Parts: sequence; structure tokens; C-alpha cells
Amino acid sequence: MSRSSLRRLTPLAAALLICSEAHALELQPQVITANPLGSEQLASPTTVLEGDDLTLQQKGSLGETLNKQPGVSSSYFGPGASRPIIRGQDGDRIRILRNGVGALDASSLSYDHAVPLDPINVDRIEIVRGPAALLYGGSAIGGVVNTFDNRIPTEAIEGIHGAGELRYGGADTTRSSAGKLEAGNGTFALHLDANAREFNDLKIPGYARSRHAAESENGPGKDGRLGNSSGRQDGGAVGGSYTWDDGYAGLSYSNYDSNYGSPAEQDVRIRMKQDHYAFASELRNLQGPFSSVKVDAGYTDYQHREIEGGETGTTFKNKGYEARVEGRHLPIGPFEGVVGAQVSRNEFSSLGEEAFVPQTDTNAGALFILEEMQATERLKLSLGGRLEHTRIDPDAKGNARFANADTSNDFTAGSLSSGAVYSLTPVWSLAATLGYTERAPTFYELYANGAHVATGTYEVGDANLSKEKAVSSDLALRFDNGTHKGSFGVFYSRFSNYIGLLGSGRTLNDEGEEDAGGIPEYKYSGVRARFAGFEAQDHWKLGEGAYGKFALELSGDYTRATNLDTGEALPRIAPLRLNSGLLWELDRWQARIDVEHAAGQGRVPDNESGTDGYTTLGASAGYRFNVGGSQWLAFVNGENLTNQTVRYASSILRDIAPAPGRSVQFGIRTTF
Repeated sequence: MSRSSLRRLTPLAAALLICSEAHALELQPQVITANPLGSEQLASPTTVLEGDDLTLQQKGSLGETLNKQPGVSSSYFGPGASRPIIRGQDGDRIRILRNGVGALDASSLSYDHAVPLDPINVDRIEIVRGPAALLYGGSAIGGVVNTFDNRIPTEAIEGIHGAGELRYGGADTTRSSAGKLEAGNGTFALHLDANAREFNDLKIPGYARSRHAAESENGPGKDGRLGNSSGRQDGGAVGGSYTWDDGYAGLSYSNYDSNYGSPAEQDVRIRMKQDHYAFASELRNLQGPFSSVKVDAGYTDYQHREIEGGETGTTFKNKGYEARVEGRHLPIGPFEGVVGAQVSRNEFSSLGEEAFVPQTDTNAGALFILEEMQATERLKLSLGGRLEHTRIDPDAKGNARFANADTSNDFTAGSLSSGAVYSLTPVWSLAATLGYTERAPTFYELYANGAHVATGTYEVGDANLSKEKAVSSDLALRFDNGTHKGSFGVFYSRFSNYIGLLGSGRTLNDEGEEDAGGIPEYKYSGVRARFAGFEAQDHWKLGEGAYGKFALELSGDYTRATNLDTGEALPRIAPLRLNSGLLWELDRWQARIDVEHAAGQGRVPDNESGTDGYTTLGASAGYRFNVGGSQWLAFVNGENLTNQTVRYASSILRDIAPAPGRSVQFGIRTTF
């Protein structure tokens, strides 16, 4: 069946159909985030998660769902909140997209702020490791995570299709349900979905606090549970589109509502709400200079309240929009390419006693171009550029704490990127990228000034910060001989001005005055920095016989990040990680056993603690069956089966919030 035919099915139905035709061990999805030209051979290192793989790896947060992908770690703040970290870079260096448009939340501001998205609603996740600022802006200087949900159907739908899923179990005793319905008459298409998730305080092996935290806080804390880590998430969406042979146009509305605890503060709950409106359209097979034009736009109204002792202490709000248009031009000599424009506006406010950033409006506009050419039969080249202007307008509202927020800041950032893929033989190929990227500082890097209770720090911005600047490169050797498919790659990024949140060595009270019994001061400072490391993966088909198909998946990654001004390590960097998975499939059955090893992380700044290494064991199994015209998948998923204490070096709560202990979860999914 062709890809165009698959797109006419619901995404989950398409995923199951692919599995039935090509088997899960051979699934090879296509990445489109890194290149809108649709090239199958991409220079950028990319990963796709969908179908059964996404179902079995799905967690309640985006960061935990992606935590085992090469080069991706988690900012883990308990089961209620986590954000993906790519190659040691987090916050506003990683762009979180929803169907190609920015999520416009507040998750990059603080580790306790969740990404307002339940992965159960997502059909596919695409990850671009390394700079993707060319297409998506300076906030993608470290990478992109793009989620797709088909809430605006892009292809015609005939008849009624649907999907549903139930889950129970896990270390937090998750109870989740989700359903989706799509209907159409070949011209009009409708999408409906809804989901609900509840979870208890997380079960952990031993005590919550590590030996470092126990020594400073008089005891190891609660045994067997991570206090105040329970929560709930609810959401839903309605969308529709008009489709025709040469395009589509549609609208959607989605809502997200959650209430979860902060493990760092035992009496603090976070209540989050988001309303999101989206428009998308594409015109294909046009006459004139452009063969197709694509438009995506989104408006978001986001709010979350930090409730302490039943009373709201701080309220964060973010209203804004983002829109982008890209046109694919007709070939010009050997070149094929797209040109585009992007505009966005964010209106952010933080109200309450613990507000540590002022009200700020941020406006940005950009132009970009990406060109590709088949230089020779073996060599494909790409080249592009982006010019982006950002204006940041703060308003202190008379608060003396934000005296540095008295003037606007304007930044013009430019990015250039080049890539090449060279086929050495039918089996081996080389892929390389080289790019220069600039990123404008965010409002909190410029104007923050106050105690950030969630992270236990006093954060101070610098209104005189200049643009972040980096030169980055990737080099990967890829192979596919039918038995082995994988790659080994190295990456290197050098920042002439890296904006880091770095400890000053002082401790301050809530008023910003030096106090030996206060909390540590952290300043946003521009330093020279270097990130380097490697990523490797291999899918090895071991063979097929009367007992089924067997395959072995191997992967590993390592990042070394250094503050070149001081020679110290940069904070919150994941250690060397090695993963292996044995896969089996026979008729309707599938299963896998996974072993993950993470080395200890002792390479940390002087004012931070390291983490011990760990080795965990996981296993999962699934069974497919049909009932009438519906397809079903029943599955069980076990993680950390030997109940090891796991503390993520990439988490700011590593000393007080370990990862889940032994976990077994059951689920069932259906499509029709």
C-alpha cells in the first residue's frame, strides 16, 4: 500500500496496518520535520516514534516518553512534569512544536512547569537532534520535538474511523483512558478526541532524598513514596477540515487541564489550563513560481496557578500566537527549495508574591529559505538561511524588584546551515551538517530577579545580555545491508556566548540581600561553552524461523559539556548511556526485553552533586487480535523490574526525587 493511501486512514489504524504488512521489527517511518522537501536521505540526525513503539514507551509527560531515545534525556520533576533535553541543552534551546507550530506554554521557564500535552493524544513524534533554528527559530538551537495529532485532518477521510485506549498500573498507579473518532465523506473530515489520566504518589525504592540531601536536611525523608507527586490530566479536542485533490483547509480547538503536586514543595499544587486554537491549510499543484503553499497558525491562552496551602501564591499567564507560511518553488536549475516567513507574539505575566519575572511582551518575525540539490548521483547537498528579529518589551508595573526591566530590547539573529549526504556504497553513506546559529535571549534571562521557590534558587537576569551564538557540526556514518541498519555519529557545538544559569557562590534571602542562611544565587550569564559527544544505534535482524522473528536493538549516547571560561562542567548533563533490546515476534504476538545502563555522573560543577550509575531491566509483551471489523492490541509493560534507585543527572531534583521503582502497567488499544 502506498504512503498516500496510508494517510487516508486514521493514524493509529495506519500504524497497525503498517505493522500487519511489514511487521513491527521492520517499521521505518519518514521524518518530515527536518526537511519540508520530503527527502528520505536527511543530513540532520532524526528520530521518529509512532505506532506500537510509541504505545509501549508512552508516559504521562513528554520528557519521560522520549527519555530513552538517542541523545534525549529528561528534565524530570516527578511524574507531573518533565521536558525533553537534547544533547545536554534544554529550556528555550529546544523547540516544542505541535503540528509544526510552537506550543506557547511556560514549560521552558521552570522545570516544575509541565508541557501541556498528554502523549496519549499524539500519533507521531519527530525529533531533530542538533540545530534546527533554520526552519523554526533561535529557540531550536539545540533541537526540535514535533508532535502530530491529526486534529486538523490533512487528507480525505471516508466513513467513520476511531481508536480507544485504556491503561492501568505503573509505579504511580496510573488510570488513563482516551478515545478518538474521525469521520468524513471524502470532502469534509471531522476529528474528535478526549482523554483523562489520574496517578497517585510515585512508588520509589527506598528513600526520596539521596545521601547528599539527607545530610543537609536532617534525614532521608519518606520511605517508599515520592511525596506530593500525585495528579491528574484531562484534555480533548474538536477539529475539522475541507479536503480536495490538491489541498485542504481546517480548524481545531483543544483544551488541556491538569492538577499535580510539586515534589520539591510538599504543600504546593500546580493547576494548569490551556486553550489552543489552530488553523492549517495547504495548496498543492499550483501554477506559477510555487508548486505548493502551506500555512499553519495557532493561538494559545495558557494559565497556571501555584497553590500553596489552598491559596494561590503565583499565577503565570501566557497568551500569544504563532503563524508560518512556506512555499515550495518550482525547480531552479538543480535546486529545489522552500521559502517562508514566521511571526509570533507572546504576552507573558507572572502575578503574586513569588513572581520572579516581570510582565513582558515578545514579538518576533523571520524569513527563511532552504535549498537542496542533487550534486551528483551519490551526493545530495542542502543550504539555507534564516533572519529573525525579536523585540522584548518588559513592564515592571511599579515593582522595584524589576528596576532592570525599564527598557525594551531588540535583537536581530541570523542562522546559516549546510548539509550533505554522500552514498559511499549501496550499504554505507556519510551525512554531515555545519551551521552557525544565533538566539535572542528570553525575557527571563534578561529580567528575572527573585526567589524561584520551585527550584530552590534566587534567579537574577542580565538586561545587557547579547545574543547566544554557536557553530555546530554533525558527522555520521550510516549503514543498511538488510540485516543491520543504524548509524554512528559525533557532534560538536562551540558557543562564543552561551547563556547559562550559573551559581554565583552567594546565598540570598527573599529580599535579595546576602544571607548565610538564604538560598543560592544563580545568574544568567554569557560564557564560552563547548558541547561534544556521540550517538550510535543499530537494528540487527537476528533471523526468522519456526519460533518467530528475532532482532536486537543497540544504542548509546554521551555528551560532554564544558564552561570554557572556568573549565568546569556545565550542570545537568546526562552521563554515558547504553541500551540493548531483544525483540521477538510470532504471528499475533510480540515481546521485548530491555537493559539500560547509565554510568555515574561525577563531572559536575563544584556547587552540585553527582549521581551514581545504574542498570535497569525492562520487558513488554503484546498480542493483536480482531473483533468484527476492529483491531485490538493488548499489552503489558514492565520497567525497572529489579527495583533499582535511579537518579537522573539531568534533573534538578535528582537529590530529592528519584525515578520510578518497579513498575508494571497493563493496557488495551483498539482501532476501527
